[in-house]
Amino acid sequence: MAVDLVPRADRALIRPHRRGLAALAAVAALVAVGAITLLDIRPPGPRDADAPAEEFSAGRAYTHVEALGARTHVAGSAANDANRERIVATLRDLGLSPAVQDTVGTEAGQLSGGAGGATFAHVRNVVATLRGTASTGRVFLVAHYDSVQIGPGGNDDGAGVATILEVARALTSGPRPRNDVVFVLTDAEEACLCGASAFVSSHPLAANGGVVLNLEARGSSGPVITFETSRRNAALVSVFGRAAPHPVGTSFAVEVYRLLPNDTDFTAFLDKGFAGLNSAYIDGAAVYHTPQDTPATMNRASLQQHGDNALALAREFGRLDLSTVEADGDATYFPVPGGLVRYPGWLTWPLALAALVATAALAWLARRRGRTTWPRVLGGFALGLIPVLLAPVLAQVLWVIVAAVRPGYTEMTDPYRPLWFRLAMISLSAAVIFTWYALLRRRVGPASLAIGGLGWLVVFGLLLAFVAPGGAYLATLPALATAAGGLLALAVPRIGVVALAAGAAVATVILVPTVVLLFPALGLAMGGVGALFAVLLGLAALPVVDLLFAEASGQLGMPAMLARRRAMYPGVAGGLAVVVFTVVGLSVDGFDARHPSPTQLMYALDTGTGKAVWLSEESTKQEWTSQYVSGDPAPLPDFPGLGDDDFRTGPAEVAPLQPPTVDVEPLPGASGERHLRLRVRPQRPVRLLSLHVDAATATVVSAWSPASRHRSAVRANAGRSEWSSTPRRPRAWRWSWCCARPAARRAG
Repeated sequence: MAVDLVPRADRALIRPHRRGLAALAAVAALVAVGAITLLDIRPPGPRDADAPAEEFSAGRAYTHVEALGARTHVAGSAANDANRERIVATLRDLGLSPAVQDTVGTEAGQLSGGAGGATFAHVRNVVATLRGTASTGRVFLVAHYDSVQIGPGGNDDGAGVATILEVARALTSGPRPRNDVVFVLTDAEEACLCGASAFVSSHPLAANGGVVLNLEARGSSGPVITFETSRRNAALVSVFGRAAPHPVGTSFAVEVYRLLPNDTDFTAFLDKGFAGLNSAYIDGAAVYHTPQDTPATMNRASLQQHGDNALALAREFGRLDLSTVEADGDATYFPVPGGLVRYPGWLTWPLALAALVATAALAWLARRRGRTTWPRVLGGFALGLIPVLLAPVLAQVLWVIVAAVRPGYTEMTDPYRPLWFRLAMISLSAAVIFTWYALLRRRVGPASLAIGGLGWLVVFGLLLAFVAPGGAYLATLPALATAAGGLLALAVPRIGVVALAAGAAVATVILVPTVVLLFPALGLAMGGVGALFAVLLGLAALPVVDLLFAEASGQLGMPAMLARRRAMYPGVAGGLAVVVFTVVGLSVDGFDARHPSPTQLMYALDTGTGKAVWLSEESTKQEWTSQYVSGDPAPLPDFPGLGDDDFRTGPAEVAPLQPPTVDVEPLPGASGERHLRLRVRPQRPVRLLSLHVDAATATVVSAWSPASRHRSAVRANAGRSEWSSTPRRPRAWRWSWCCARPAARRAG
């Protein structure tokens, strides 16, 4: 067996004669690939109002956004009634026959402490149908037209409603589709998903299911991402990939969303067996569910992408035989320049095992070529855990420091201008990788570290294949491509640089958009996740990164000591970038009148005891709310409607709020069963009612309904609306409460 008698630092997978030129070419190629990939997922430029009639125009749609998002329009309010009338009139002007489904919808669930909860709302859904020529089923375009209590909903969900109205105009301007297209504008999504629940439960058009396209917004900008699908989505994803002009979506996002306790109107359709896709743009989340969610904050390019995709998908599903849209199994898919890569989910494990075999083969061949030894491969693998753990931890520490400097960030999903902080976390990951590599390269060897790093991609691929199969591609495919490039480089050294760069390019195409999209998806408070995937990209690109380092013998006569010093330059540059980007971020993202620091305050009243309190769920003390609440957060067992959340509290004046009454009427039932009829009578005009029942004792724990009037608080993002409830216990007592917080389980 031939062994190269060269220093360990020169035992790289390739040793090109012109190292500097090779490094320049390879790095430039990867930068170009990354830039093209990011440019491809950008929203398209918005079309003006004079665009052709058969096309979607963000300019035309935005006129609806301006009208619908002019003021807060919570379910049951006069403003919401006015918006509904505008929607009905618009659809009627298009030659459709919209109808209002006026009914009661409910959302049932299970609360902590053994109390069963059910929320009821008087809803008025707007439904219109474009009849198909030979329908094989129905295509439903869905968005909600109500807003949260404290914001006008310019984006959430003015974007979805305006998109549907403009899509309806475009569809009625051309040939009729084969299948029926049903436009559903739901009510009370923000309160309880009650409008969607009422539609799928009782509307005749929903009786036989169909394909639903739900349109949402959780922010103000960014690409529109298809983040949720129904089960057995392979056929749906195939249609999405070929028909949508801007198909941004990943099976990884679907897997993550299925694990999260988040709901939109799409949930109600899924529960009734509908097939479909759920899409939203998610960047600019600082305005989400706040008074700043105005039409002026909307990026019209995001609106254009929403419309382009929705129109194209409505037309494609409108012409297909809808009995074929459900296939066996889910697909794995992700965006690449020019389209969407997709393959059957059953390939997840074969590809993960192929990556394992390819990495093992690379280690074997590198050892045969004298580039490493088995102990050094194991050492490289063990040492690879350092950046995998260190970068995410440091990213979280960085955000803790930033939030300590600016406490208002702790109450936000993202700052108003998050770009600089995201760049800081990416730079931090790069600094960790470069410094780790520079310190260990000469001791362990480049090939050993590269193969060991690939080992961690293999491990993550196997773990994801087990817990989230749709996300396994994020580690499996980069590991497989890099290992294949390394094998080719060792077998044919003349094309070694090209082979390794090609493998790293695959990792770049897959992981660069993942890192970029993870930051707005999870927020900077979970920036460590983005940092982790940035490290995985760095490990996949290590063979190319090695070209940036001088050989042990010196480059162009350079002394070894100088070479070692220069090896630290990339890591130092990354560290300096972290500091610069963080300082710039803090400088440009200060709070002001247009970008207020968020606060949160609630009011609770026990009308039986006459005790009233102010409440706040803020994790850090804020100057304004500290006037009303103090102490450490603690649970409030006397208020079951609030669940087991922790609150800071303070005394408050008693408000003259009238609670609803609850009458319990026994009914005849089967042997061993007890049947009751509950009659709840609100004492004020309301459209929403929540009821909690203790399942063990069959007693009403509490019932409450929101007031029909709403007030906004003095400053910042704090808002206020009045609620009341009447629990029934052995000794009757009453309480009332009001809140201005978005429900934790709702994403729309």
